[in-house]
Amino acid sequence: MLCYSLALLALPLVQAAILSERSAGYNDAPIARTPSSAWFHSSDHPVHRLFKRQSIPTDGVTYAPVGSTEWTNAYPPGLPDTSKLPQEWVDALNAAVAAGSIPNLAPSLNNAAGVPTYKGLNPNSPQVCSGTYQCQISGDIWNAPEGYIGLGFDDGPLPPSAALYDFLLENNQHATHFFIGTNILYYPKEFLQAFQTNGDDIAVHTWTHPYMTTLTNIEIVAQLGWTMELMHNSTGGRLPRFWRPPYGDTDIRVHAIAKEIFGLTGILWNQDTNDWMLPTGTTLGAINASMTKWLTGPKNPGLIILEHELTNQSVEAFISAYPVMKANGWNITSTAQLAGNVAYQNAGGSTDPVTPADGVILGDINSSEAPTTTATATGASSSTTNSSNGGNSAKKTGSGIALRSGTCLLSWMLSGVAAAMMLV
Repeated sequence: MLCYSLALLALPLVQAAILSERSAGYNDAPIARTPSSAWFHSSDHPVHRLFKRQSIPTDGVTYAPVGSTEWTNAYPPGLPDTSKLPQEWVDALNAAVAAGSIPNLAPSLNNAAGVPTYKGLNPNSPQVCSGTYQCQISGDIWNAPEGYIGLGFDDGPLPPSAALYDFLLENNQHATHFFIGTNILYYPKEFLQAFQTNGDDIAVHTWTHPYMTTLTNIEIVAQLGWTMELMHNSTGGRLPRFWRPPYGDTDIRVHAIAKEIFGLTGILWNQDTNDWMLPTGTTLGAINASMTKWLTGPKNPGLIILEHELTNQSVEAFISAYPVMKANGWNITSTAQLAGNVAYQNAGGSTDPVTPADGVILGDINSSEAPTTTATATGASSSTTNSSNGGNSAKKTGSGIALRSGTCLLSWMLSGVAAAMMLV
């Protein structure tokens, strides 16, 4: 498989090109802004129509085995070509813009320090509310409830992820994995370990980990849509409910597109381990000191700690801190399940049946069944129908798309070669 082989060759460069998940320019205290509630749909969101493919009593799809060539070739190997997006996604964006549901805010520009700027606008103003500056948009999640730790990891799946998943499984501990779409393509075995073996929660971390506020509306749709599509078609039809903006880079426009078009709620963080800087920019000792301070300190608000499954050392940093979490009486749960939430828009979790959200019509009928995905001996998966229940920037060129829309399959030939550079 060409993309997979090139990704393996590029791994040393991936781990060497590390940028901060949290840009300079954060304020000490977050500022909360409440945009118009009229922007957003209810939890019964028509996003299901963007991914369900046929109007029959199941969702009508036999999914390609995870890790197979057919599966890989159905998706862009790198930066998505916005001229080759599913028409449903484009139509949904156009309708939302026409309805005034997407704020007319120009994309940001990164300054020399890599911090988004807005051409004279105050990033903490209601007209912008930049997550980079810790302005909190109503509905996004920054804090855990009192006494809780929301466990989550960014930027996987990657080879170092396997040790993390083994540790979580041994400790009967679930977590949320904010996965990058292209990383799922390159590391399907690790993806299946997290989703199938561990039953952990899967959330969106975009397709190639860009600064989202710098993108156009259609580029944002491509970053979120392809990640949702891959996750949907690799998990038996589940639609993630949550996403995390790379570098914490979001604003009212990005927030509205994620919510309006794809039904996604943002999860950010209130503490940063800086483990993305390992091994040269920080040390395990420094991370341990920070974690100990947070874990032995006040329990209100609860903690959502930014951690990564990037390197063996970042995994080791979490493993070292876990006993301190347990010893200090924290309630440790998957971030996507904080405050009684569920991880998916159409399922309670990775091991629960897939059902439509209440009141949502899937195609022409109410669907109560969806295929499930089972692992094969090679670490890929095969699909059966369940009849009992309804901050990495992978900058690459080329695109490969195979889109099934309604009962029509549209295909584009895989073209281009993935560049051997990923910014973390």
